Amino acid sequence: MARNDIEYAEHLGRMRARLLPVLAFMFIVQQMSFFASHIEDPARLVDSVKIGAWLVMSIMLLLILTVDGAWLQRPSVRALLYDEVTRAHRAAAARVGFIASMFGGVFLYFLTFVEPVSGRDAIHLLVTVGIATALIRFGVLERRAHKGG
Repeated sequence: MARNDIEYAEHLGRMRARLLPVLAFMFIVQQMSFFASHIEDPARLVDSVKIGAWLVMSIMLLLILTVDGAWLQRPSVRALLYDEVTRAHRAAAARVGFIASMFGGVFLYFLTFVEPVSGRDAIHLLVTVGIATALIRFGVLERRAHKGG
């Protein structure tokens, strides 16, 4: 394995660690705008675009969390980017995201006693909480690893 591959993989890993929390923030802001301007009719083109943007962003972020990316990189760089430590961080992030989603479900359950919540709104909230929490956790663990502890 060439020294350039190691340095390049280190650079990409640090960049990934910095970008994950930023992506989570962007995702949360997008969802805040979704809930601020509630969709009355999902058949309207504007509302369909909003829903489509949320769906595309959700799938993209799930892929980042679950799939070994960097498909355009050399196999040696990919192997360095997705080592055992990164896999452990990803598993820990998925666990935290799942737990956050379950707490979100409990919150929604009790919220329905006070105010009705549509199925779409509940799904949006649960998916947002789960993905954003997992992204933040993954980013924090990766940054900590790159700082040496």
